[in-house]
Amino acid sequence: MSEFMLDSAIVGKVIADMRKKKGISQEVLSGLAVIGRTHLSAIERGERKPTLETLYRISLALNMKMSDVVKEIEIQIENG
Repeated sequence: MSEFMLDSAIVGKVIADMRKKKGISQEVLSGLAVIGRTHLSAIERGERKPTLETLYRISLALNMKMSDVVKEIEIQIENG
């Protein structure tokens, strides 16, 4: 994989882990973020990458700053 490509599996894992730590189901998070549950599920499985808009909505729904979510994604990428 190119170093210039964002690994969608890592992005999805970070979002799923954050959701689980907050004790929120996919159904609730997708409702709060105003995105489809199947879309959120695909993101968490690494099948789709969220747009900036979607990542922002998910971050708000998790009551987090988007920059904190991105920082965690970067940490996971560096730790490989």
